[in-house]
Amino acid sequence: MKNEQVHAIIGPQKSSQAKFVTELGGKVEVPIVSFSATSPTLSATQSKYFVRTAQDDSSQVKAIASIVQAYGWREIVPIFEDTEYGNGLVPFLLEAFQEIDTRVPYGSRIPLYFNDTQIMRELNKLKAMQKSIFLVHMSSSLGSRLFLLAKDAGMMSEGYAWLVTAGLSTLLDPLRSEVMDSMLGVLGIKPHIPTSKRLETFKSRWSKNFTISKPQSKINELNLFGLWAYDTVWALAMAVEKAGIVHSRYVKPNTSESTVDFAALGKSETGPRLLSSILSTKFQGLSGDFHLAGGERVPAAFEVLNLIGKAERVLGYWTPESGLSRNLHSRGKIAYSTSKNRLKEPIWPGDTTQQPKSLRIGVPRRTGFHEFIKVEWNPEGDKPIVSGFTRDVFVSVIEALPFPLPYEFIPFVNKNKESAGTYNELLDQIKLKNFDAVVGDITITADRSTYVDFTLPFSESGITMVVLTKRYERENMWIFLKPLSPELWLTTGIAFIFTGLVVWVLEHRENKVFRGKPAQQLGTTLWFSFSTLFFAHREKVVNNWTRFVLIIWIFVVLIISQSYTASLASILTVKRLQPTFVDVKEIRKNGYFIGHQKNSFVKDFLVKRLNFSDTVLREYSTPEEYHDALSNGIYNDGVAAIFAEIPYIKRFLAKYCSKFQMVGPTYKTDGFGFAFPLGSPLVPYISRAILNVTEDKDKMEEIERRNFGGEATCLDQAAMLTSGGLGISSFGGLFIITGVASMSALLIYVTKFLYIHWPASNTMDRERSFYSRVLELAKHFDKADPSAHHLNRAESRVHPVPSAEIVGASPHIDDARGHSRTSSEGSGDITGDQAHDNHTPQSSAANPEPPHTQ
Repeated sequence: MKNEQVHAIIGPQKSSQAKFVTELGGKVEVPIVSFSATSPTLSATQSKYFVRTAQDDSSQVKAIASIVQAYGWREIVPIFEDTEYGNGLVPFLLEAFQEIDTRVPYGSRIPLYFNDTQIMRELNKLKAMQKSIFLVHMSSSLGSRLFLLAKDAGMMSEGYAWLVTAGLSTLLDPLRSEVMDSMLGVLGIKPHIPTSKRLETFKSRWSKNFTISKPQSKINELNLFGLWAYDTVWALAMAVEKAGIVHSRYVKPNTSESTVDFAALGKSETGPRLLSSILSTKFQGLSGDFHLAGGERVPAAFEVLNLIGKAERVLGYWTPESGLSRNLHSRGKIAYSTSKNRLKEPIWPGDTTQQPKSLRIGVPRRTGFHEFIKVEWNPEGDKPIVSGFTRDVFVSVIEALPFPLPYEFIPFVNKNKESAGTYNELLDQIKLKNFDAVVGDITITADRSTYVDFTLPFSESGITMVVLTKRYERENMWIFLKPLSPELWLTTGIAFIFTGLVVWVLEHRENKVFRGKPAQQLGTTLWFSFSTLFFAHREKVVNNWTRFVLIIWIFVVLIISQSYTASLASILTVKRLQPTFVDVKEIRKNGYFIGHQKNSFVKDFLVKRLNFSDTVLREYSTPEEYHDALSNGIYNDGVAAIFAEIPYIKRFLAKYCSKFQMVGPTYKTDGFGFAFPLGSPLVPYISRAILNVTEDKDKMEEIERRNFGGEATCLDQAAMLTSGGLGISSFGGLFIITGVASMSALLIYVTKFLYIHWPASNTMDRERSFYSRVLELAKHFDKADPSAHHLNRAESRVHPVPSAEIVGASPHIDDARGHSRTSSEGSGDITGDQAHDNHTPQSSAANPEPPHTQ
């Protein structure tokens, strides 16, 4: 600038150098044109005279995020060089990964001064952290060292995935062959260069000239930065020609006023005009369309590469409009996609087409209850085969996720392919980073949640006990009392007595049947009330309120008697069982042995929560072992009860429901869930997918039917268990209805009686006390109502019918019978009663009545 007074400057190549030169160009108003400074920290917004003819590194971030999303990587570790070039892209990557919910648990920063030992130490650290998905953003010199050391560390093998940014993938060709070999299976992206005849001609001339000038050197392919450099020179030449600039002239300030050397350079008179011309230049270059927007090259399509030895295999393309696609120019409008199906199948590190297993799923090895989880081995390939209810639920949940999630089931077994420990020890493997998750019949507990994160439960659970049942003896002299509970017997008896008393009050003054000596009245009342149970009451009633009470009461009696008959018939005809134990306290007090599921947390629950001693606990694994232990009983080396989670007990009872019973309280647990490391970003997604699966009743029923089969064919246990009889709660409504009806009738009758006779008692003697008046009313109530028609006991509903022997053959015998029937009904009662009152004792003695039919 000082000596040559240049129109513009092309370069420098590194972002750290370009920053200083850009500040200088801005002061003297000379355009600084760079084809290789790609750091996002440099932009035309910071310096008006900075022009970037390359693509900004941040333009590739969305393409990288689409690849990460396509392969379902929920966690990725960036490895970047500790320079302005490396650090500048990191904020953009973090923001992009956050948008697709991909977790960045750690970022590995490698300075340029690191030697191989220090780099290897960092790689071993990542390996120890069980990280397997990496994104590399660094220069080719540092990147080549990194991949050579990663291969030595065993991190370029099956199970790992590597993705490199455009800065490294565009400079792969100059790398040594051993470096390219170490990068087998690496994915990368770089800006797409469209093929053209002009480009092919240029490459041919380049190769020819390179051979002539350096015959002993190996010819390297032109990389993208070389093509950008060529197009940059052409663009600057076209801009100078278009602006008509021939000579360069700097306007220098008065140097005496400033001692700063930069100020002494002055300002270019042609700089602003040349800058405007450069920004408006458009042409078809070797690298594609040359077009600047905002002082930078407009991003185009990116190629998705797969490195296979020294070759690059294009898997597909990414564009801002269509996302991932196998072909760049597809017919018609294509929706934006991040599906890996839009790309060709890559070769992964380890020379395999199997996508790296980002999730290592630990599964328990059970010896019983295989309906929940079962592990077998393929005899041909010795590969584990996992099946069962929990496995099928997990697979359905993975299918319901909004992104692909590769996984691999790894049985938790020892070298003999037997269970390697308890469920708690299996969950410890997550903390030890041997597994990324655990799938199985894992119960969610508070203790376990301190070192793993659980998803929402996919199956309800709880702890209870199962016991042996014994035959209920039918040969019991008091078995007739069993149909009704003691409370119901007592309530029914009280209701009979109460109803009888109400009927007595309503009938006493009007009906001679309910009159007489106190003992006779009491007997009549009780007999009348209890005879309604068999509908054998012979006494007639004359009060309408009595009839109202009896209608409702007889309905209640009918319901109770029919229910009693049905319950007694069930007791006498159905085989009935009752549990040998129902109380946990009884078992603990007597020190009986109890069983529990092997390798289950139930053992700790029994000791810590229910205060059982370790010495009385026995472990069992299979339903058959449950059966034998309970069948042997407490005196034959068996157990009194087995405590287990409800899903296991249900499977056990489905097989042996006729001999055993689930009894006692249910201790609530949170059910079965899938376990992940603390803070795992997958837990919210898995939990939401679990809700979608469990709410789909058809899917859950299909999974249960596939693993558990149909419903058990055993007799319904509810019909075989002893019952305390019908309870008061079953008939409470009936008793309330009859009680309200009886009380209402009684209150109305008494109120009417007081309304009529209370004023009369007041007029007799006003000086008498209230108590005396009440006694007088009571005596008056005990007297017969002279206005009523009184019935004698003899005038029952059943009357003697003259037989043929007494009456003799008479043509009027049918009339006599008809008269007998009529005299016992309706108005005939009144007529008969009046006639009876007119009879004298003599006539009665002279003409004695034949005996009444009882």
